[in-house]
Amino acid sequence: MENRKNYFHLHLVSDSTGETLIAAGRAAAAQFQSSHALEHVYPLIRNRKQLMQVLDAIDGAPGIVLYTIVDRELADIIDQRCREIGVPCVSVLDPIIDLFQSYLGSPSRRRSGAQHVMDAEYFARIEALNFTMDHDDGQMPADFDEADVVLVGVSRTSKTPTSIYLANRGIKTANIPIVPGVPLPDGLISATKPLVVGLIATADRISQVRQHRLLGTTQSFHGEQYTDRASIAEELKYARSLCARNNWPMIDVTRRSIEETAAAIVALRPRLR
Repeated sequence: MENRKNYFHLHLVSDSTGETLIAAGRAAAAQFQSSHALEHVYPLIRNRKQLMQVLDAIDGAPGIVLYTIVDRELADIIDQRCREIGVPCVSVLDPIIDLFQSYLGSPSRRRSGAQHVMDAEYFARIEALNFTMDHDDGQMPADFDEADVVLVGVSRTSKTPTSIYLANRGIKTANIPIVPGVPLPDGLISATKPLVVGLIATADRISQVRQHRLLGTTQSFHGEQYTDRASIAEELKYARSLCARNNWPMIDVTRRSIEETAAAIVALRPRLR
């Protein structure tokens, strides 16, 4: 039987960037494998004129409406118009804000985009991103001791995207490829500050990812060896022995998303300090 998916419109209305809504909407939609959300994202909606255009768009393509609008008047307009159109709508943050108010005993300030203020934490994330981009793929090994985390692993174990994800959380992250026969930089061996984590995966998974990669055409590049499972198994054996020799924890990324890998790394940091 053909596996058909049902499609529905998912409207995400935010007075900020919409990141919170996108994450919440996708997390919920992922629980319904037979249905697929057609996302409509409306960021930075902060006045009545903007909101009316959004509500007209919702009227033209009815579906589920999620919103994060801290302005009470605008939120009330969304609720009323959605009732008139006959579509369900939910204020994603209101139940959480109500819970915080009840526990803390004080009202919220209800500021649009409050999580995106340019404070010390924001600039720390920018610094971490700059550091991570400068130290991608083994670059600038002399100052690895300034890193919070260093990821090591054979090619195609998601070192770079994981590094960038961690950097976006303010964690300075460098990454270094493990290549049999090529020694690791002295700067890594002598570093005492960073948590060094080895990323591994199954040979089948790495071979599959490498086959989908746009391969280079340099004279010294051997495509068959790069994707050969037996060769990859030897690379992984070498990587495991290297991590074991240096007491570096390893994380198998075969069935992990970037977010799950990053969460596992973050969990390791306090445990190994």
